[in-house]
Parts: sequence; structure tokens; C-alpha cells
Amino acid sequence: MDKPMSYLQKHPSITRDRVAKFMADGQWKDVNIHASLYEARASGSPAIELEVWSAPGQDRPTFDYAVKQEYAPIQVGHMFGPSWSTHWVRMKVQIPAEMEGKHVRLLFDPSCEALVWSDRGEPLQGITGDGGDNYHVDFTVTKKAKRDEPVRVLYLEVGCNGMFGNGGGLIGPPQENREFKLSTADLVVYNDDAWALYYDMEILAAMAKGLQDSPRGWQALVAANDIINEFSVGDQQSIKNSRNISAKFFAAQGGQGNHQVYAIGNCHIDTAWLWPYDETKRKIARSWSTQLDYMERYPEYRFAASQAQQFEWLRTLYPSLFKRIQEKAKTGQFIPIGSTWIEMDCNIPSGESLARQFLLGQRFFKQHFGQTCDVFWLPDTFGYSSQLPQIVKLSGAKYFFTQKLSWNNINKFPHTTFQWAGLDGSSVLTHMAPANTYTAQVTVSDLINSVKQHKDVAYSNESLYLYGNGDGGGGPLEAMIERLDRIKDVDGLPRIKHAHPNEFYEHVEKTARDLVTWKGELYFELHRGTYTSQARTKQYNRQAELLLRDVEMLSVVAQSVAHGFAYPAAELDRVWKLVCLNQFHDVIPGSSIEMVYRDSDKIYEDVVNSGKALMESAVTSLFSHVAAESVSEATGVLFVNTTAWPRSDVVAVPGLRGPGVQQIRERDNAALVVAATVPGCGVAVADVTNGSADIEAVPVTAFKDSKGNVVLENIYVTAKISSHGQLVSLWDRREERELVPEGGAANVFRLHDDVPLFWDAWDIEIYNQEKFTELSGSNVRIVDEGPLLASVFVEVAIGENSVLRQWISLGATTPRLDFDCSVDWHENRKCLKVAFAWDIHSDVATYETQFGIVQRPTHRNTTWDMAKFEVCGHKFADLSEHGYGVALLNDCKYGFSTLGNVMSMSLLRAPKAPDANCDMGHHSFRYAVYPHKGAFGEASVVREAYQFNVPLVQLPVDATASADLSVLPFFTLSGASSVVLDTVKAAEDNSSQVVVRMYEAYGGHARVKLSTKLRVARAQLTNILEEHVADAKLVASGNDRSVDLAFKPFEVKTIKFQVKA
Repeated sequence: MDKPMSYLQKHPSITRDRVAKFMADGQWKDVNIHASLYEARASGSPAIELEVWSAPGQDRPTFDYAVKQEYAPIQVGHMFGPSWSTHWVRMKVQIPAEMEGKHVRLLFDPSCEALVWSDRGEPLQGITGDGGDNYHVDFTVTKKAKRDEPVRVLYLEVGCNGMFGNGGGLIGPPQENREFKLSTADLVVYNDDAWALYYDMEILAAMAKGLQDSPRGWQALVAANDIINEFSVGDQQSIKNSRNISAKFFAAQGGQGNHQVYAIGNCHIDTAWLWPYDETKRKIARSWSTQLDYMERYPEYRFAASQAQQFEWLRTLYPSLFKRIQEKAKTGQFIPIGSTWIEMDCNIPSGESLARQFLLGQRFFKQHFGQTCDVFWLPDTFGYSSQLPQIVKLSGAKYFFTQKLSWNNINKFPHTTFQWAGLDGSSVLTHMAPANTYTAQVTVSDLINSVKQHKDVAYSNESLYLYGNGDGGGGPLEAMIERLDRIKDVDGLPRIKHAHPNEFYEHVEKTARDLVTWKGELYFELHRGTYTSQARTKQYNRQAELLLRDVEMLSVVAQSVAHGFAYPAAELDRVWKLVCLNQFHDVIPGSSIEMVYRDSDKIYEDVVNSGKALMESAVTSLFSHVAAESVSEATGVLFVNTTAWPRSDVVAVPGLRGPGVQQIRERDNAALVVAATVPGCGVAVADVTNGSADIEAVPVTAFKDSKGNVVLENIYVTAKISSHGQLVSLWDRREERELVPEGGAANVFRLHDDVPLFWDAWDIEIYNQEKFTELSGSNVRIVDEGPLLASVFVEVAIGENSVLRQWISLGATTPRLDFDCSVDWHENRKCLKVAFAWDIHSDVATYETQFGIVQRPTHRNTTWDMAKFEVCGHKFADLSEHGYGVALLNDCKYGFSTLGNVMSMSLLRAPKAPDANCDMGHHSFRYAVYPHKGAFGEASVVREAYQFNVPLVQLPVDATASADLSVLPFFTLSGASSVVLDTVKAAEDNSSQVVVRMYEAYGGHARVKLSTKLRVARAQLTNILEEHVADAKLVASGNDRSVDLAFKPFEVKTIKFQVKA
């Protein structure tokens, strides 16, 4: 009888459903492909015997410790818990005789994560249980079982968390008492032909669905239907025949003009997120050991891993695994990538922090893998600073990869492969994977989208494709590699091949034509709340960055002049690595769980305590000969200025008293002293033994006017604060100009509703600006009346349980008006902002970014303008028109918005996921208003912002003994005022060499002379890695040595001095 005709063309949806049922592990699994996937299975004793030892609390003990403990028998069905606990399972394996000659695997599903260890303490492979796309519970016991196999012993380190932690839903706070069921512990033998057919059918089914109505889509559906007709459960020959059908289909190859996809396995392990750092250390071992196994089985397979910190953890905690990775790196299969210490946030860290990320990362890769990285690899960070192209180039890299802008929620980013040009004009070849993910699953739809969504395919007919389970680790699975092998060159789809990312970029460089250039920041139109969430973390970061800046500079000076002082290179390296660690793109943005911030707080406390100790050591080494025995015995105060320009400040000195102290600050009883004209990178001493010490300061006054406003006035400005605590007038006395518009106000607190669409800690939505309550202050009173400082106290009730207390102060030496805030914050999904209305007209506002500035619109003309309703700035935001402007300074805030003439700064948020207690508690922070003559480019805003953030270093001294101090300034920067001396440090490879980093801050050409009193023998220009770029001409003049430098707009320059012994 003839075979019945198929009418699938008349009912394709029915046939596609038939194919899906044939593949499903459900109702029909006893008669479909699943019934043939295993040749043999054994469970229970004697095949598998299980024992467990549970570590106390949240301890994560080592293998050596765990194996010495007492174990108790368990069986399948045992419950592991609670959340974050660790349980070591000892497994005795006796392979049954019927599995002789077979490839025997263990299926072990603890419903959470685990790591398989040999009985000799070798980490072998990771386990991810509990189903889903991340499911990976098989482990090869032996590739070919022998007759009379001996009993094998394995250890399985079970961690009670899923791949994405222990939260309810994706981003919910962790559930502290989760339990995980040991659901499977079996020995199995795969039916290799059946599994191969399964992978064939996955591709056929996907092509039949994804290429509907195309000839290849129909051919795939026909082949899949024919296979089902041929297949018979229990008939191995039918499986072989079915594979012949699929082989015929896959034999049809695509044309040479097809789009080329370069595939790279990865697992993007978040260094912390929904789990703490300590769990990440285990995730690395689980994930990377699994990938090493795949490299043995698939020689063509390539896997890339970033973040030098993760490699360092592996090197320290799993040294044998690290050595295996080094060997695979030599073969090109395991690819260290990324260039940086961790995949950092690129909004919050300072310019010097970004430089250190590359310095630490590239040095690590060079030391342990023999080469630096060419690709800056940052797939998941929330926006990209406009100075990154220059920093990337100065760090020895030349390519950039991300995909995060595909998440934009207002505008679609218009490019895929392009040149990204930064502030100074430096450009890097940039690619954003058109599959719009870094955790692709090797699916037909992804490959189709790699062409369909490629926005520059007219100029470059190729793309990168990152596949593998990620965020929580894992990486590619066997099924993904098998699928990739089947579609590497099949008609109907783009060609795809395993490749090193460098191969992709190098080919694009050679073959692409007319690539467009994108100039400036890559602003991410989502996750704008990360500029503000976890305020304490951001404050710690700013403090640590600037503290280490001062420590390094003073340690360089101390090593040069103080006998017996050694530059603390090892300790500075340690703490800088900790600072960089906490700049990970889910830690410093504020998007991790609460236990991460408990850890990061401890890390920052370590950094700050170490930094203060190092600072004290350097200062003591330099000035111990003039230091007073105690502050109560001091007759003067020595001030050290670590900025490169002279400055005068009113400084609070706790505990100081003397006839020359003219004022005691009310709120803390600190003595106020004028530090008058302290030279740049130099010292000055204020004598408090006589009343003329503060003669240079014209008194500031505080009084009430006839309208009940508190008035603070010095020779520069007159500020009026209303009975509600708002700034209702700011009069520039020199320019005779009012800065607050009629009917307007500044220092206005607004409490906004802050309920995003999903990403709680991450997002501030545009509608956030529509709904808010204006808060009114009370209890306004004068607390300091001059002559050095005039202050007013304001109290603002925020909610039933939240209150803000503020001291508004005007010093005698500056037009800057300071606002010191103390907040008890206990809100639910609210955002506290402070707004300032100015009588200034400008279409742009200027914000500090790393090593420069970025200007953004103050209007909402286009959707691109509108999308920047909340933006990131560092130490200042400025609104200027021709001839005049006002800057808003801060000491730890990063979220800003300027609409028309109203500037606002985000102070605190109250999201409830993934940290249910985010920002709850007490906060202290400062901001300031700095009016200035001239537009931004003509004013000293950059310097004023530094001074607001970098206090003068103070030391109580014997004023008479200090009279002959002549050791400083050690560095002088003369010429263009737009160049900032940002960093002075010892060179990484030789602490007798001194590295100085500067940048042009305003966007213009500049010439400066850098002079030093160090005994310099040679000067050279270097890159950020401190590698020689060019010699610099060294000019000697008396005791000074100097170099003349020409800067391009926003250029960063690094000079290395060789100092004579």
C-alpha cells in the first residue's frame, strides 16, 4: 500500500503543534522523543549512597575543613536549608555492571546550586537545579565504564540559593527560610543518537516557526514531520533513520554573502547582586569549571570571561582551577577579556577610579595571562561616560562592546556597529550585539534577529553573539553548543561560528565601510534611579576616592623628604582594589540586596580607616617636628592644600582654643579659623595666639529683616532665607544682580511619588516629576552670627517618621552658600529632591563628568531631550547664560534635573526591592550654591567644587616652630587655569618614580607648566598603564624641575618622573 500523502501545507499550525508535542516533557513523554533519551538509569543503594554535613549558619567552609566533619545518611527527598546555608554531600558511586563500556553520567538535582568536587579536593563542575533554562544537573562520572568499577567518592558542595539568589520573583528581597529539595540523584547512560535527534528537532521546529511561509521554513516543517512519522519508541534504527532525514536538511548550506555571526560563550557573573560577594566566589568556580569540561569535549568551543577581580578570587581560593584556565587561555579557548578590575558602573566612579579600573585590570591580565585585553567588555552597565573612549585608548584597549542600550524605554539607539567618539575626540570601534542580549540561548530567533535588528548592516555584514546563561553565572550548556554546531552554515539562516571577539573586531576594521560616529555620552534611557539609590554607598565612594587621592600625594611627598618613610604601595593597592570592587555595576548603583550593602559598608570602613591611618602616617612624617602634643596645647594650625591652586577657607578645628580664635561654631563647638591663601600643593600656618590671626577675613553677619527673613551677608552676597527655610533672594553685591526670580525660590524640598514600572531600586520614571508635595520648613533661627561664619537652622518635616534638619551657612571668604543636611529617612517609595529656581536663561546645563563636563538640554523639544529628564553629574551642575551663572555643588549626590530655569538634585529614594530597607535611617550630606561672574567656561566652578569636596588637611602645631617651614609646595601648575592636577602617586612598578595625572576640564586648548621640587632626573609621557609614550623635555631652574605641556580639549595626560635617590 502506498504511503498516505501529507497535507501539512493545508494545516501547518497543526503540524507545528505536533512537532512541539513530540519535543515536550509532559503528557506525551512516554511515546515521544523523551522516551528514548536514556539507555539505562540507576538510583539508590548500591549505585548511589548519600551522606551530608551541614555547615553552621551562613558559613562557607573549605573542602579541607568539610571533609573532616561527621556526615549523616540522607536520601532523595532530603530538604536543604535555610537560605544561604551550605551543605556538603558525600556521595559513594558504584557503577552497575550493565553500564560497562558506557559513558556514565550523574544526574544530581538539589533544586539549588552546587559544585562537584573530587575526593582529592579538585573542583570539577557546577550544578544548577530546579528546572528552567538554567537547568544543568548532569556530571560525567566516566566516559567509559569498566568491568568491576571501584566505588568512587564525590563531594557536592550545595549552596542554598538559586542562580538568582533567594528572592520572591526576580528582584524581590531574599526569603530567609527557603528550603531546597534533593529531587534527583541517579546514574544514567544517554542514548546519544536520541539526544542528537532531539537537538536536530529543536532546530527544525524553530526554523519551521521562525521562517514561516519561506521555502526553508516549509522544508524544516516537512523534515520534522517526516522524522516523527519515522520515529518509533524503542527502535534504535528508527532514530538513525530519522537522523538521516535531518542530516539531509542540514546539508543545504547558505551563501557566502550571508550575514556572519561570531559566537562567543560567556556567563556574565554579577560580582554581587541578588547574592553577596562570597557567593559570587563560588559561582565563579561552578561556572568556569563547567566550561573547562566543554572545552575538552568541543575543541572548537570558545568562552570569554571578564573581571580581573573574579580571576583573582579564583586564583586565591581555587588555585588548581585557575591553573587549568591559564592552560586553556594558551590554546585560545578560555578568553580573559574586558580590561578592567570589575565590570564597573560608569556613571558614579570618578575619572581616576575609571583609570584605576583599567590599570588594575590590564596589569592583572598581563601578569597572569601574558597580555592585556583589546576589548573593553561591559554588556550590562547602566550608561557610558563620554570620557570612556579616551580612557579606553589610554589603557591599551581599542574596542568596546555592550548591548545595554537596547533596554532604552523611550528612544531606540540608532546604531549597532559604529565609532564612538568621546569628549576629547578619541574614538573606539564599538559594537552592540543586535540579538539584544548577552545571555542568548542559541536559538533560531536570535540568529534571525542578529540580521533583522542590525542597524548598520549596510556597512558591516557581521555581528557578535554572546550566548550562555548569565547574571548568576552558569554559562553555555551542552545543548547550546550542539545547536550551534547544527546551524553554523545552514541555508535559511546567517552563518555562525565560534570565535574570539578580537577576530570579529579585526575583521570589521578591515572590511566595514562608512561606519558612522556617535559623539559624546551613551546615555542609558532607563535605571535613572541608580544615580541616587543607596546614598550611603555613594557617599562612601566619594569619600574613599578623595581620601586616597590625598594619601597618595602626601605619601609621595613624605617619601621624598621624610627620612625612613616608605610609600605604602601594597596597602594602597589593596584598598584601591576594594574601592574598585564596590564600583561594580549592581553595587554602587544601589541595585543589590541588603546583605551586599552590609558587606560593602564593612569594606568601605576598612578603606576609610586604612586611608586615615596612612594619611596620619604621611602627615606625621612630614610635620612631626612642629606638631603640638595635643590640640588643646596648639598655638596654631598647619593647613595642607592638596589642590594645585591657592585657596582661602574658613575651617572648623575641633577642640582648638586660643586668644586668636574669633568664633566657635554653635552646633559642634569647633573653633573656626581662616586658612588664608594656602598655596597650591603647599602649606600655611594660622597663628591663634593673637587676635589678628584672621585679619584677612571681612566679617559676615546674620540678622532678620523687616519681613521676617533671615539675612546672611558678606562682602560678596546677601542671602535671604524665608520663615519656611527657602532661599527667596540671593543678591550678588559686586555685580548688583538678583539671582532668584521674582516669586520664585531656591532650596525648595519636594517629596515625589516614586513608583516605577518594575525595576524598583533602578528606575525613576518620567511621571515621577508630575506628582510631588512641596515641603515647608519651620523653626528657622539664627545659630551663628559671624564674624567668620553666619548660619541659620531650618527643620523640615518630611512625613510622619522622617525629618530633615539643615544648617545654611555663609563664610567670610567666599560667595558660596553652604547647606549642611541631617535627615532621618523612613519613607516608602518616595524620592526627596531639592529645587532651585534661578533668574538664568540657557538651553543647556553643564554637569561634571569624569575628567570633564557634559552639557545637556534644559528643554524637552525632542524625545531625545525628554529622555534626559534625570541625569548624572558629579561634584557640580551649572546653569549659566552669557556673563553669569550659578553652580550647584555637592559632596555625595549624583542625580540631577534641569528644566528651564529650575535645577533640582535628587537626595534620597525609598525603593523596596531588592533591598526592602534601602536608605532607611540617618543621612548627612552637604550641598552648596556658588554664584559666579561669567559663563561656566569663564568661571572657577571646577576649582570651587574640588574645594567643597577636598578639605584642607589640618594639623594642630606649635606656631612658633612652624615659622620656617619650607618643604612645600612640591608641585606647581602654572599657565591655563582650565587644567586640573588630579592625581600624584608612586609608579606601580617602581615607587621611586612619581606619576602625575592631569586633565583639561573645560573643553579648550591649554598650555601649562608643571614644576616640582622633587629631585627629578627624567620625565616621560605615559598612558594610564604607566607605559612609555614619549619623552618629555625636562627644564631645570634652581631647585625646580619643570615640563611644558600642551593640552587638547578634555585631554588627559600622565607624566612619570624618575626621581633621584
